[in-house]
Amino acid sequence: MGVPQDTHNPYTIFIDTKHIMPFAPVPVSTEDLVTYLTDKVGTEVNVKQLTEASEHFNCSYATVKKRLKNYKQGIGKWNLTLQEKLEQTYQAPAASPAFEQNLIPSKDENYVPFGNFSDVKKILQSKIFYPTFITGLSGNGKTFSVEQACAALNRELIRVNITIETDEDDLIGGFRLVNGETVWHNGPVIEALERGAVLLLDEVDLASNKILCLQSVLEGKGVFLKKTGRYVEPKAGFNVIATANTKGKGSDDGRFIGTNVLNEAFLERFALTFEQEYPTPATETKILVRVAAAVGKHDEEFCTNLANWADIIRKTFADGGIDEVISTRRLVHIMRAYAIWGDRMKAIKVCVNRFDDETKQSFIELYDKIDADVNNDTVATLEEETNDEV
Repeated sequence: MGVPQDTHNPYTIFIDTKHIMPFAPVPVSTEDLVTYLTDKVGTEVNVKQLTEASEHFNCSYATVKKRLKNYKQGIGKWNLTLQEKLEQTYQAPAASPAFEQNLIPSKDENYVPFGNFSDVKKILQSKIFYPTFITGLSGNGKTFSVEQACAALNRELIRVNITIETDEDDLIGGFRLVNGETVWHNGPVIEALERGAVLLLDEVDLASNKILCLQSVLEGKGVFLKKTGRYVEPKAGFNVIATANTKGKGSDDGRFIGTNVLNEAFLERFALTFEQEYPTPATETKILVRVAAAVGKHDEEFCTNLANWADIIRKTFADGGIDEVISTRRLVHIMRAYAIWGDRMKAIKVCVNRFDDETKQSFIELYDKIDADVNNDTVATLEEETNDEV
């Protein structure tokens, strides 16, 4: 089509303004888009229909997609039945958004790194999605090491204590009654996904098969919220770490009652498995010295005695000689009890009273021997005597 020209001035060009796109797109609201698409095609829409809507409202496809982000149902699919009210009412006090909270764990200045701490820290520092399973006996620092790794890296951590009763609503979220209104409340998994936080599934071997709702999450993918029709994708940095006393195969010796045999497909989605051991006597002594100082006690000899005592008991336990073990957590309890009463033996007794009488008495007698004359030769001799008694 020719462009009309001024016959008096051949260099003058007339512009047809009817077919020119304005420099700035016409503002379009989410409500306008929902109304237009619902009237034209219904509540289920796809990419083609979003493109048509962008042409209708004279705006970009990216703008339309952004306006309808809360209605996304999956790849290339949107469901317009979801009401914006669900997102807006999430601001209610009983369902306040977690971004108002500081989820970075506090750094414990008394923490002594050991075990898998450095490996866990490297994984989190890389921000590469790498689900990790940490197994080990009770009270040996599995959870604490993850918390302190996050604290050192200034990473947000969301910890979920798993039980047999934990279900999809507990993990993913659900509707809650807030000020007389039913509103959607994000569960810890959704919060971790949206924030790019570290999700810690603590004591995961207590879970039932309801934990399988996390399959797609453990693959590094998002999760579709069936109750709201919204698809949540993981933000960069999101990761999953699980801790357990077993390897997800149950507890044959009955030591950890309540643990379950986890689905193999669920376990297979954890790329790494770390076995956390108790710290060495030297490391454990450092831990106890710092704990003692924090509670106003300075008794390095007692700290050394306790570390050697626990080490002998653990070796005997590993050999099958006894059924109980002294954990690092229990040694910390003993040190705190010592700060209260100032009596070594009383601190030990009140913290081993949970064991049966025979075990308790043998533990106390062993400590008496260590406390009487402690040196490396004596500790070695006591180890031999304990094993011989077994």
